Amino acid sequence: MAVFGSATALEAYRTSLAGIKPLCPEEERELARRWKAGDTRAGDRLVAASLPFVITIANEYRRWGVPLEDLIQQGNLGLLKGALRYEPDRACRLVTYAVYWIRAEIRDYVVRGYRVVRIGGSKAERRALRAYRKNRESDPVKLAALSGMTTEKAARLLPLLERRDSSLDAATPDESPAIERLTDGGPSPEELATEELDNATTRARINVALEHLNERERWILERRVLAESETTLESLGHSLGISKERVRQIEARALQKLRGALVDLAA
Repeated sequence: MAVFGSATALEAYRTSLAGIKPLCPEEERELARRWKAGDTRAGDRLVAASLPFVITIANEYRRWGVPLEDLIQQGNLGLLKGALRYEPDRACRLVTYAVYWIRAEIRDYVVRGYRVVRIGGSKAERRALRAYRKNRESDPVKLAALSGMTTEKAARLLPLLERRDSSLDAATPDESPAIERLTDGGPSPEELATEELDNATTRARINVALEHLNERERWILERRVLAESETTLESLGHSLGISKERVRQIEARALQKLRGALVDLAA
């Protein structure tokens, strides 16, 4: 299990996952069967392939002020719990099944360690907090003078000082517990995981299809189609010592070959 000691360690962890290739459904089921039969290496591969999805899910909870590395570690524990319960003959992918356990571990951690109102991150905020606790100062002008912050910031801070912390487990007859309302209205973790899997599969197919091109064709497509910023035909032609029209012709031919290869891979 990953242990993060700094932002650099977290980035190193992200980098280490970049080389993980997604498993196809058949590979996943086979690894799950081997794991249940006692093959620990198969279990390692099975769990490792889903680690990037834990980061996707953990990011959904970042707005609650909990360090991302902590959320990832708890999510990894949830993934392991889900993987241990996963049945290879289920009609779903491991990550879809394990999402429940990943979210449960993250939510439990948030409940244990989260304070709804987080203030005191700066000296001015700490002075404002002391002033409010001492005399319940509710005038933003006076609070600003006592703390050294601007009046505008004091006005934004006052509602937080005046609001009492509430339990994430608390519920009313008309409303479910706050813990059940942690996530926003965006895509669900299952949808995000599925989208990430589809994107990873597409990238893998493109990499394989590129092998059908010669070196110059691949070089041009990488700079014209696959790069974040498109390089001009004229610039590529200058680098290759050919006209931009010739570059365009090579690009068109390469795209046709790439499409054909992708169709064959998808069949």
